[in-house]
Amino acid sequence: MTVQFQSLLEPINQFLQCETPDDWVTAAVDEKNLEVLLIDHMICELKAAQTAMWLIRKYAVDKESGEQLLAWLKPYEDFIYRREGSLADLGKLKGLNKKLQVKSGSRYGQDLVDKMVLLIKEELHHFYQVLEIMEEKGVEYRNITSSRYAKGMMRHVKTHEPETLIDKLICGAYIEARSCERFAKLAPHVDQRLGDFYVSLLRSEARHFEDYLTLAGNIAGTDISERVRYFGEVEAALITEQDNDFKFHSGVPIT
Repeated sequence: MTVQFQSLLEPINQFLQCETPDDWVTAAVDEKNLEVLLIDHMICELKAAQTAMWLIRKYAVDKESGEQLLAWLKPYEDFIYRREGSLADLGKLKGLNKKLQVKSGSRYGQDLVDKMVLLIKEELHHFYQVLEIMEEKGVEYRNITSSRYAKGMMRHVKTHEPETLIDKLICGAYIEARSCERFAKLAPHVDQRLGDFYVSLLRSEARHFEDYLTLAGNIAGTDISERVRYFGEVEAALITEQDNDFKFHSGVPIT
């Protein structure tokens, strides 16, 4: 493991309250689970982009900019939910064509927009890259069920603002951190093409959890460590408890 690799992982491992169990890694590198692993990973990249888009649309930008965001993600959503489009079609997309406008009176402003737009760009690029690998390996996209992981986190989000936003940002931080930790866990145990890809994702996405935490802290304007600790416990339980549905963010496989 390189020094750079270790330096990227150190803050992630300090943030998370547990490591991915070895039994999950064993299941993940089993050839029979490769198809589900890749499909679910691709869907997770889209969900990460959708979450960031939702945050921008709800809290930060005007209606016209919100429509631009919807149009940006539509081809990827069409591919997943309506089975429309192809790798070649997605490769021709250009992204946003106009600057997003922060809506008048927004409490959250440009910092939220800037961080989340960059995240969306990266997540959609990674969506494309996973699909590219799927085609190389002869894995055809099919519909699969969602894992319990994200819903298990969101179940604990408070229902009044700004606590709702703060909690969702903290959840986002944990989801991003766990993804990176799992990229690192998988990289040494898969073929070189996939391993190199996971390492590249770790380099690209390692700061995402910190961006979420910075936004949460700035919006709260006070110490959020207790709430961060609480969601860390929730997240660790989801990762270490037995789970009968193998996915990219699932718990310990029941054998």
